[in-house]
Amino acid sequence: MSTAPRPALTPAAGAGRGPAAGPAAGDRPARVGRRSRRGYEAVSGWLFVAPAVILFAVMGLYTVGYGFLLSFAQWNGFAPHWSWVGVQNYKDLLWANPAYAPRVRHAATHTLYVMIAVPLLTVLVSFPLAVLLNSAKRLQALLRSVYFVPYVTSGIAVFFAWQYILQPDGAVNTLLNTVGLGSLAQPQGWLGNPHTALPTMIVVTVWGAVPVAMLLYLTGLQTIDRSVLEAAQLDGAGWWRTNASVVWPLLRPITAIVVLLNLRDSLQGFQTFLVMTNGGPGDHTNVLGLEAYRLAFLKDLAPTLGLASALGWLLFAAALVLALINLRVLRSKT
Repeated sequence: MSTAPRPALTPAAGAGRGPAAGPAAGDRPARVGRRSRRGYEAVSGWLFVAPAVILFAVMGLYTVGYGFLLSFAQWNGFAPHWSWVGVQNYKDLLWANPAYAPRVRHAATHTLYVMIAVPLLTVLVSFPLAVLLNSAKRLQALLRSVYFVPYVTSGIAVFFAWQYILQPDGAVNTLLNTVGLGSLAQPQGWLGNPHTALPTMIVVTVWGAVPVAMLLYLTGLQTIDRSVLEAAQLDGAGWWRTNASVVWPLLRPITAIVVLLNLRDSLQGFQTFLVMTNGGPGDHTNVLGLEAYRLAFLKDLAPTLGLASALGWLLFAAALVLALINLRVLRSKT
């Protein structure tokens, strides 16, 4: 029985392109729809962030640029026009003007003392406190909240409370007289004596800076692998040796952050000095931030807003240099 050979099945013309072209043609509207949906989402996103961007542009970029231009001019805040003086404001602050340069140098000396003492004392107090708090087995959350109270309490209220405590008849002098250390009491008050005013302000500043530093150290301590500490103890290291040779080097990045934050606050902060002493007695607690505030707002109608702006930009430049140095040191040790 013979059969005729079947003819070869060949696709018709265009049959091969049909199935391939069909999905592509069907995907085109889908791609257009996805593009339009992405465009709609982008526009919606920009509309949502537009208020914040506009606010930042007005209150941030415009203000910064305005202040930078003002540092090259003389203006009292009321005159309709500036008087352009170029870099003369910077010269007057640094050496040229005998009325401003000595005050700025005097304030810079006090600021340098604060910048050295506050970060150092903050680290010396907060690190042992964090170690002790980390070793507490009970009431750790309560103790942590108690130590953090100075930071969350209203600053103005705390500063006035400190003023009351440090007065001639305040709690500090009363306590010293009660325990038989009346010779250490200050009849003028701790803020009224030129020799004790600046150290007292440094202590108050450290008291306000310790809570954040302590929590940073506590967070770092809780991330250290327990096996590292157990290995040190198996090698015979005691509590002191373990914390000095193992824990402290591991927390060096946190120490750099604590130092940088306190350097910034010591260089640019002035609220504590403004509320508690206003630079007194005399100018023994005057710092650069407070001097910039005085130049801007406490010189009546004198054209010193440009000087205040110039001093602010000098402080910004110093803070930027300190931040870069701190970052460089941190990178070299990690």
